Amino acid sequence: MSKLIEIATAIENGKVKIIEELVNEALESGEDAGDILEKGMISAMAVIGAKFQANEVFIPEMLVSAKTMKKGVEVLRPHLSSGTLGKKGKVIIGTVEGDLHDIGKNLVALMIESAGFEVIDLGVDVPPAKFVEALKENPDCKLVAASSLLTTTMVSLKKTVDAIHEAGYKGKVKVMIGGAPVTQEYADEIGADGFSPDAGSSATLAIKLTS
Repeated sequence: MSKLIEIATAIENGKVKIIEELVNEALESGEDAGDILEKGMISAMAVIGAKFQANEVFIPEMLVSAKTMKKGVEVLRPHLSSGTLGKKGKVIIGTVEGDLHDIGKNLVALMIESAGFEVIDLGVDVPPAKFVEALKENPDCKLVAASSLLTTTMVSLKKTVDAIHEAGYKGKVKVMIGGAPVTQEYADEIGADGFSPDAGSSATLAIKLTS
């Protein structure tokens, strides 16, 4: 079994304890760091995302796989050329104002990061102005991901989309939204560019919106 397959298998199975050793062995055997990231790690998380969508794995398994990849990336980071980890661009993410839920948002952030994006996580209870401020600080950002886990805070999603558009980013920066009460219809209604029903499909949507 090649080292890249071993790494991918370890990530898919959430083998946190052995991932560092496997990555080091792959590097020592001459594997390219970029190949380890793309073919060993990102491809594995794509498999996990697809399995999650098919209800073959669930949030706990996905979290362990993401944690395993993160640990592997820490070993790999010094060997990667500048910009490799975020080569698909920047994504600003946050849970909207009035909402303190972060598990779903964190999982989406991990999945998007695993797909090759640089993630700027604003945390929870993020007012619309803070999303706009983050865009001004990161003029090369092409995507904002906002979540609402409560029906009562869905209005904050609309306010966030409105603020981003009013600040002059409409058509320049895509906005994707998600969360338990959110639907595609609501995304269309408030002018969001995309809706992700779960963490597994969020990375696919992020790639689609920025390509």
